[in-house]
Amino acid sequence: MKQKKQTQPSLKLRRAKKNIFPVSKAQIEHLIKEYSKEHNVSSEEIYGIMSEFVGGFEFLRQYKKAVSIYGSSRLGFNSDIYKQACILSYHLAKDGFTVITGGGPGIMEAANKGAYEAGGRSVGINIKLKHKQKINNYVTESREFQHFYVRKTMLSFASQIYIFFPGGFGTLDELFEMIELVQTEKLSRIPIILVNKNYWRPLIKWIEEDLLQKNHAVDKKDLQIYHLVDNAHEAHQLIKKLIKEKKIPS
Repeated sequence: MKQKKQTQPSLKLRRAKKNIFPVSKAQIEHLIKEYSKEHNVSSEEIYGIMSEFVGGFEFLRQYKKAVSIYGSSRLGFNSDIYKQACILSYHLAKDGFTVITGGGPGIMEAANKGAYEAGGRSVGINIKLKHKQKINNYVTESREFQHFYVRKTMLSFASQIYIFFPGGFGTLDELFEMIELVQTEKLSRIPIILVNKNYWRPLIKWIEEDLLQKNHAVDKKDLQIYHLVDNAHEAHQLIKKLIKEKKIPS
């Protein structure tokens, strides 16, 4: 009988396995029961959260080569930033990358639109809200989550490249979380790319002058975690360079 070829576990699976510790099913059930009593949370809700995590990781396993793109949900079709996000995702989809976004409007829509028009895989990881965030029309594969923290975890472990266009609190939250995960070595050193120098320079200046020079709150080497480029062309050229230098995890 022909044996199946052994394959190396994916980067996402290797990351997850790093933090696995031995625990029995009975212990898990006991812990959940005790936690639900102490914190007034039903065990059904806890199991629902666990189910979201498991289902989310299973969903992501199918994307072996992916890029996550973030940015404002408020920037429309006439915005140059919207157009740049669309151009970049188009080229990355042509290069064989799955494009993953939060599935909403604005820059998320632009990124999905570029991937869709390139004939690539266009993925949305959406959040279920009271006012209902509608999946944009260019998402061809999606997964919806009830809990923000589960969705954030999925987005943080989804890709080999993370690209940030201008955005608000949500975008900044995701950016600093990714930087911290790389800084603390919870993630391998993955490319984090900021697009649009006019927008990001004031923030970078604050990091360099206030956090580093005045308060010594970060190390100089931490400033190398992210890359700053001006537009889609520069971002694409940088990604091709990093691939050539084997600095894109696989």
